[in-house]
Amino acid sequence: MTNFTTRLDAKFEQCKSEGRAALNCFITAGDPNYDDALKLLKLLPAAGADVIEFGMPFTDPAAEGVTIQLSYERALAAGQTVAKTLQMVREFREDDTTTPIVLMGYYNPIYHMGCDEFLDQAKEAGVDGLIIVDLPPEADDELCLPAIENGINFIRLATPTTDAKRLPRVLQNTSGFLYYVSINGITGTTTPDFSVVENALKPIKQATDLPIAVGFGIRTPEHAAAVAKFADGVVVGSALVNIIPNTMDKNGKATAETFEQLTNLTKSLKQAIINAR
Repeated sequence: MTNFTTRLDAKFEQCKSEGRAALNCFITAGDPNYDDALKLLKLLPAAGADVIEFGMPFTDPAAEGVTIQLSYERALAAGQTVAKTLQMVREFREDDTTTPIVLMGYYNPIYHMGCDEFLDQAKEAGVDGLIIVDLPPEADDELCLPAIENGINFIRLATPTTDAKRLPRVLQNTSGFLYYVSINGITGTTTPDFSVVENALKPIKQATDLPIAVGFGIRTPEHAAAVAKFADGVVVGSALVNIIPNTMDKNGKATAETFEQLTNLTKSLKQAIINAR
């Protein structure tokens, strides 16, 4: 457990006091380009996002399905870098000092920048948490413990294959929330059996007081409502990200429809979550 509190702690506490789950919205930094992605980032809180998970594009995203892989390709082709992602957070923070931002991605780009440099900039920019999917607990010295020393939550993934023996190790230095991956597989593919997910969370809830957010395969307001009945957070990514290629113009720029559809889906997800309990 950490001896500091972040925007994540405050947000999950607020949602708990309101008797509902949090809506965690994932979009990719720099998709389809820097300026449009910044506008999309800024519209999410007003549309209903409680927490923003901001994907850091990487060339080999092993945990991602096609939708998010393609979003990473679009962002990288448009010149997105770790430094630019941190700059986007800085610009977001000029207007919003309360919505938590969690950077989600892979270790290679961070290692390439240098962990100390990355964490210094992340803290200064206003990043609240990190989800680095390819860094196991055995590598906590690499980034997890230094992040905690910088007052940044390190959020771990638990999966259907995380057994009772492994769980304490997964929870050891996790803070902010625990991300439960609802399926065995990659993002945005199959829809989970939500009753199975609910049962899977029971032993985890007995092992930790951390909020548990459930993600992977949640695409519709109906899915979000089903998960919001038993989870502390509902993560939606691919369904939001997929709006971009379906609505952008032939020059790879977002259109009015892009912003409208992203806003409308976020609003409907949020309303479903509010009505779930």
